[in-house]
Amino acid sequence: MSARQTPPKPASASKRSSKTRTVKAPAKAARGAAETARKSKAPSASTSDDAEVWTLRLYVTGRGERSERALSNLRKLCESSLAAGTYKIEVIDLLKNPELARDDQILAIPTLVRKLPEPMKRIIGDLSNADRALLSLDFPTPKDPSARP
Repeated sequence: MSARQTPPKPASASKRSSKTRTVKAPAKAARGAAETARKSKAPSASTSDDAEVWTLRLYVTGRGERSERALSNLRKLCESSLAAGTYKIEVIDLLKNPELARDDQILAIPTLVRKLPEPMKRIIGDLSNADRALLSLDFPTPKDPSARP
């Protein structure tokens, strides 16, 4: 072997590097596609998808004043911003089922969790500030401004 000639690379080394490249590229593409799909599912304030069902969970403790006010305010927001039948409100009483607080990492009461459409969002409080709640939840703006709660 002369000084200018380099020894051939072992076949196993070249196979390994080509396999690594082909495995990593699709994984990155899949992550990118999943992220793009997740972002495209986020609702916009100007359009609403009639087939989309909003799933809202309200975590409360008992039938106290703040719990009742939060539920009342949530119903008003949904009625003014979402079409009938396009939303589902689940009220979860943590006095009866405290273990359910762990699922959505609830630390304060009342808390509203928007499960669907993704991404999930949380609001703590009784939802008395309607404008702030609408913006935080990405609700479509009401068609009739006088219908705002």
